[in-house]
Amino acid sequence: MIASRHDPGIASKTKKRPALAPPRSISAAFQWKYLARDLQAGIITGAMAIPLSVGIVLMSEYPIKVGLATVAFACFIGWIVALFRPGNFIGVPGIAAGLSPVLALGVARFGIENMAFVIFLTATMQALIWKFNWQRYILLAVPAYLVEGLLAGVGLKIALKFLTFTYEIPVEQESTDAFWNGERLRMALISLMAFAMFVYLFSKFKDTKPAVPYFLLIGASVALAQFLPVPMLHVDDVPLDFFPPIPQFSSALTWVSVLGFAAMLAAVNVIEQVMSNAAIEKIDPLGRKCNTNNSLLAIWIANMGSSFFGGMTNLDGLAKSTTNKLAGAMTKFSVFIIGLVVTFFVMNSQYLEYLPKFSLAVIMIFSGWKMISRLWYVAHHGHYAMLLAIFCGLLVYQVGIFEGLLIAMAMHGLVNYLVFHRAGGIPGKVIIKKYLKKFSSDYD
Repeated sequence: MIASRHDPGIASKTKKRPALAPPRSISAAFQWKYLARDLQAGIITGAMAIPLSVGIVLMSEYPIKVGLATVAFACFIGWIVALFRPGNFIGVPGIAAGLSPVLALGVARFGIENMAFVIFLTATMQALIWKFNWQRYILLAVPAYLVEGLLAGVGLKIALKFLTFTYEIPVEQESTDAFWNGERLRMALISLMAFAMFVYLFSKFKDTKPAVPYFLLIGASVALAQFLPVPMLHVDDVPLDFFPPIPQFSSALTWVSVLGFAAMLAAVNVIEQVMSNAAIEKIDPLGRKCNTNNSLLAIWIANMGSSFFGGMTNLDGLAKSTTNKLAGAMTKFSVFIIGLVVTFFVMNSQYLEYLPKFSLAVIMIFSGWKMISRLWYVAHHGHYAMLLAIFCGLLVYQVGIFEGLLIAMAMHGLVNYLVFHRAGGIPGKVIIKKYLKKFSSDYD
């Protein structure tokens, strides 16, 4: 004991013992010194997440209460997993705008009664991706710029879907003589002014207080609704029951379609999470590194759990995560608080009916535009990547998300084959061999 106190070598080793520092998992989920900051951030981000999540749920053709329950459940799972295997430190899980048309497509194709099984199957595939760390292969197979193109097409779908909300008027104000009457023109003008205000506030506060535009827009629209008749949000009081996700179809063709759909949903979900983690790592207030595979663990557990109450898919959204960071979040405890805030509105969904539809439209049209504008970041990949991303976006909008992505990937493969085989004079077998070599574990 005396020697260790006076021997500088032993003393320095003692100072460097990992046991003196708090375990990484605990520091990721909660720290007393950050309690006030995380509590504040959770309340602010949770309040901001409500209208954004409601808009995404409407786009997905799901019941609002079910969608909000998915967000709350994903937040609680994200915080619990952070106790043991933290993926990121301030990322906020929830339903993603980029996947909303995919889910809507699933509802239309397989029926809402079968979506629980589709989500369960998706979670199972994500569990395999997590277990064997297959995310790296997905990212090799699907170029990042194709994903940006897919999201741009989805953004266009979202913007046009909610455009009708900007000029919707109460039924009693509709005219049988003309579509565009005075009340509808007034509603369109109000929506335009609200959108301009939101964009201005977002540009002003996006780097400091990104929740401000959401709070002011919702507050102003609720106040306006007290003086002018405007269409309001309606929330169906659906029961949140737990039930096993058992499929209700028997056709072999339907099974093949479901498997393909779930694989596409799982892949896009994983790719979006990987991209979100890269961005969340950059904005982390303490510069901490993200572990994407741990994030995928939280995702598939939350997805599998949500399938037992008819819930949706989730991932760490960048908009909510940025708000969480700027609101002062330091650990995942802020996500636990967000889950409590969202749970309040799940249990008291009647308060959501004070929300005017046009304010939701403003938020979702802006979200759609942000997804489309991400195409500008593809420019640094070159002209080919930019053209292919735009082509993919148009295909997604025109023929569907699943089909559009497959056609764009097939086109990408054909172009690469022709370039290497025709222009480069490389035999087809060598091209295929080189491509497959990318997926070997020893390939750098």
